[in-house]
Amino acid sequence: MIKPSHFYNFLIKKNISFFTGVPDSLLKDICAYITDNTSAQNHIIAANEGNAIALAAGYHMATNKIPMVYMQNSGIGNAVNPLLSLTDEEVYKIPLLMMIGWRGEKKDEPQHIKQGKVTADLLDAMKIPYLILDDDEQKAQIQLEEVILKINETNTAFAIIIRKGTFEKYSIKNKLETNYSLLREDAIKIIVNQLSGDELIVSTTGKTSRELFEYRVEKNQKHNADFLTVGSMGHASQIALGIALNKPNRKIICIDGDGALLMQMGGLSIIGAQSPKNLLHIVINNGAHESVGGQPTVAFGLDIPQIAIANKYKSAVQVANAQELELALKKLTENSYPALIEILTKTGSRDNLGRPTIKPVDNKTNFMQNLAQ
Repeated sequence: MIKPSHFYNFLIKKNISFFTGVPDSLLKDICAYITDNTSAQNHIIAANEGNAIALAAGYHMATNKIPMVYMQNSGIGNAVNPLLSLTDEEVYKIPLLMMIGWRGEKKDEPQHIKQGKVTADLLDAMKIPYLILDDDEQKAQIQLEEVILKINETNTAFAIIIRKGTFEKYSIKNKLETNYSLLREDAIKIIVNQLSGDELIVSTTGKTSRELFEYRVEKNQKHNADFLTVGSMGHASQIALGIALNKPNRKIICIDGDGALLMQMGGLSIIGAQSPKNLLHIVINNGAHESVGGQPTVAFGLDIPQIAIANKYKSAVQVANAQELELALKKLTENSYPALIEILTKTGSRDNLGRPTIKPVDNKTNFMQNLAQ
């Protein structure tokens, strides 16, 4: 295995000192080390992977240095446009070192298995050269020497693919500490407990959907009222909007996260413009990409309710404890929608948190049967 400190220091010696991207569980150790050891100006956790490519391009043009962009392989989709229309050798020819976590190479969740199968194909289609980084430090260093030489020679992008377990464990030290009383799971339980029974939930990817699923199991409730968005980070609100507009007699609740909201914030504008009278958008904000290592987001520095109001939501509030959340849910009226509730929470989750035992396609089928009623 590779020590994150050795990997990082090698890049610094090679004059690669700017890092941007979206955190990934397979890269959490190296990303945590970068977070702890790089200035805020030289390490920017981007809203999405396409933004990261653009940030890196701007950095290169300003400094004439090679930037590093990191992402999970599922983020390649967000990065395709700037990779092909900005940094590509037939357009602006901008050098990049890309570090991509290879989710789905082996046994994994369905959405990762699919992405794992096509990771190399996507890079081949874009004509981006790549290699799988060896987990032996000496071999990996030789690979990196060759990769950086290639980037300097061609002035183009090169990707290194990272398998699970490539890096030694490293836990982020500079965690944001808060005094908020609720965990995300606490908030989810309060939301479910306030339901009247006819509502439909679209939950965002990661631990949010996992915790929702397990609470339904705990309460011995069916799962057909919940669409568990196992992938498609940032898109849960638009799934919810598509449902809300076509099922105006059903109340639709989107349970979102701060990282997901930031990734596709333009969705707020579309919700506000469409003005569905039955959509409640709940954003659980713990200020971190917790599911993939705890790297911070910028969400605690934003006034999310005011952003929602500016995007023509009819009502938007921020709450920070159980009593405030319960009151905010009870105060909603037919004139409140589309409505947004931001819930400020602390980070953390159960060590024994499981994963949904239902297949995604079965979840969709059961959910659609409920919608048809």
